[in-house]
Amino acid sequence: MMQSSDIDPKILTLLANLAEDQQFSDNLHPDGYPAHLVPSHLLQIQGDSPLGAEDSAPVHQNSSIHDDAVELNSTYIENIENIENIEKNGQDPKQADLPAVTPEIEPIELSGSGSEETGSTDDLVPKQGFLAVLHNPNFLALWGGQVFCQLADKVYLVMMIALINTQFQASNQSISGWVSALMMAFTIPAILFGSVAGVFIDRWPKKTVLVATNVLRGILVLAIPLLLWLTHGWKPIGVLPVGFLMILGITFLVSTLTQFFAPAEQAVIPLVVEEQHLLSANSLYTTTMMASLIVGFAVGEPLLALSDQIWLNLVGTGNGMGKEIIVGSSYAIAGLILFLLKTKEVSHPPETEFPNIFADLKDSLRYLNDNHRIRNAVLQLVILFSVFAALTVLAVRMAEIIPHLKASQFGFLLAFGGIGIALGAGILGQFGQRFSYSLLSFCGCLGMAASLVGLSVFSTNLWIVLMLITSLGIFGALVGIPMQTTIQTETPADMRGKVFGLQNNVINIALSLPLALTGVAETFIGLKAVFLSLAIAVFFGGILTRCNYRE
Repeated sequence: MMQSSDIDPKILTLLANLAEDQQFSDNLHPDGYPAHLVPSHLLQIQGDSPLGAEDSAPVHQNSSIHDDAVELNSTYIENIENIENIEKNGQDPKQADLPAVTPEIEPIELSGSGSEETGSTDDLVPKQGFLAVLHNPNFLALWGGQVFCQLADKVYLVMMIALINTQFQASNQSISGWVSALMMAFTIPAILFGSVAGVFIDRWPKKTVLVATNVLRGILVLAIPLLLWLTHGWKPIGVLPVGFLMILGITFLVSTLTQFFAPAEQAVIPLVVEEQHLLSANSLYTTTMMASLIVGFAVGEPLLALSDQIWLNLVGTGNGMGKEIIVGSSYAIAGLILFLLKTKEVSHPPETEFPNIFADLKDSLRYLNDNHRIRNAVLQLVILFSVFAALTVLAVRMAEIIPHLKASQFGFLLAFGGIGIALGAGILGQFGQRFSYSLLSFCGCLGMAASLVGLSVFSTNLWIVLMLITSLGIFGALVGIPMQTTIQTETPADMRGKVFGLQNNVINIALSLPLALTGVAETFIGLKAVFLSLAIAVFFGGILTRCNYRE
């Protein structure tokens, strides 16, 4: 019986390649033998003997491939011996009826929850990291649309604050009340329509939703100057100018459209990206989101001022429409880029486009209750976003007590959290495929807990605080991106809209509560106690999720 030491390394290499592409050449062997006697991967082997070890190469360490290699090697050697005997007898080997060297090898499938059950996939995937997803034209279209859309979202807020400052705020009046009303108009649709939008996303063509929501947001933004001009001089309603109410209404509509765009975008990613590349795709998605957050808020004001100046130079009159054109055009460009997207999704019958909303919401809740991995992933995301929402409040207090900083400079501290998330996303995108999603998330929870404990101890040392906030962002990426990928891979296509809509709704609530409660908690129990409480919540959340995931 043939032993493993007798197996030709070339045969093992062949089988590793066959496991990937399972294709054979239809050409004849250079010596004229029938094609089925020698697979195409052996056609290039030089030398008299097929068993030469000088061309050995690394192979898959897989027992099924090993067994097939033994069988293939035996058949191959037997065929060569038979051909030699046939030639000695003066017969034509091309007419010989010999066993085919075509073992059946089942392709190795990747687990939907990472590589924990299957081991490393490095040998099965020709390209990994960001390079793999950037070679995907459909993902490029989705990513290009995201870039313009995310920038427009961030600059929109800067534009609204600039309009309030120039059009409605009195010289001796604080802008805080105006901005609070604006943020409420942004937040209410997220709470009201987050889950409802997901129900419709499962019934409507997702590409249509992506394109339409961006085009409509662009039209709404471009309509702002016209509405302000039409309502100029109108009597206030109560104490609020009509123009400001128009701005609140447009902001409400823009935010409502965003509630449809967000779950559609998340549901499209697994439609256009192969499962083994989803972690890299989500990492690039998160990196882009954080970059747009930093860049949008940093360059928003000078960009809008420059656009208004260009408008005045071109037109020579008016208050300047440049900022509305910049933001509205960004939404429109995002819609045009997304028009190039091909999702290959199955269309729904027209009679199903308007579902029973409450029945579908119950289905999504029931699905989360029955699928503990998705439920745990959503729980981890809720904890993650709660921590960063609390950090936005606590950063104000830290900026106040750190020497040489002012409370108004808290954004400087938060920017390092964004940089950390971008760094963590980049690391995951390149190397995260080697590990299971649950392990990455668990390590991220431990790192976040350690960073929060550090912030409770060194809250007045600027450089240590910056390093700890950066590490909090890096470990936060290790939690958020794998959990988002878990939801995408383990949720059926016809449930993704509902699940992502419900997820966005829960996360929006999770963002709102810490913003309201953290300041009160810090006042009563102190900064150190709040950070330690957050660390404990993150640690036990990671332990609970890891245990449930293994079950």
